[in-house]
Amino acid sequence: MNVSVAVILVVVVVLIVMSSARVVEQYQRGVLFRLGRVIGVRQPGFTLIVPFIDRLHKVSLRIMTMPIQSQGIITKDNVSVDISAVAYYRVMDPVKAVVAIENVESAINQIAQTTLRKVVGQHALDDILAETDRINARIPEILDPLTVDWGVVVSPVELKDIQLPDTMKRAMARQAEAEREKRAKIIAAEGELLAVDALSQAAEIMQKHPVTLQLRTLQTLAEIAVDKNSTVVFPAPLMTTIQELGSFFAREANAGLPMSAAGRMTGAKEPSNADHVRSPGGDAHTDA
Repeated sequence: MNVSVAVILVVVVVLIVMSSARVVEQYQRGVLFRLGRVIGVRQPGFTLIVPFIDRLHKVSLRIMTMPIQSQGIITKDNVSVDISAVAYYRVMDPVKAVVAIENVESAINQIAQTTLRKVVGQHALDDILAETDRINARIPEILDPLTVDWGVVVSPVELKDIQLPDTMKRAMARQAEAEREKRAKIIAAEGELLAVDALSQAAEIMQKHPVTLQLRTLQTLAEIAVDKNSTVVFPAPLMTTIQELGSFFAREANAGLPMSAAGRMTGAKEPSNADHVRSPGGDAHTDA
């Protein structure tokens, strides 16, 4: 009889110990309720509670990741976009996170959605696409004063995806194409301006030295000949210049020849001694 009683007592003690033993993980804190009242916070490790009287609520202090589902938002310039985001939050006060609000995760999700809609709706589409970092920093600034009473701090809220209507995508594509065409035309105009300046300087040099124009023409003909063209059209000024150059070279050659050679080229005869007779008065005359 005594043995059976002892066994029963041992079993009861074991059951009581098992029901009162709790283990709190390193990343958790245990909020202890006794008869419905918070009496303290249990640190990580092994702890005991009073069975049927105490209740230990474990709260994770790790940074939690919460995806915010895509939702339609109208921007400041009346463009409808679908934006999805991701929020990060962490419980700083486990007591407030358990007592002040029923479900922290659901509350953070709902308030993050409404804040995202409010912040994005205050910006135009171009600002949303170009200043995403500023919007990401603005959302926690609005959320933190609201969530501090819950013992929760919201770290970054990042815009994950921005879906634009197809018509807006086509309009933005046309805008980007027009912008690139504008840059191309500006660059081409700047090149033309530089070319005009260079040509004006070249024209001044050619005006001072006309032969440089003919040299440039011959160089152009040489460049055309590289393409193995069978027909070359000579402009009229070039032919005139070639004739002038020929006449110039002929005059230079005539000026350098002796008188007899020049006379033979021109068809003139050399004067002889018989043709010239000096008169008694000293005047020279030519016999008929």
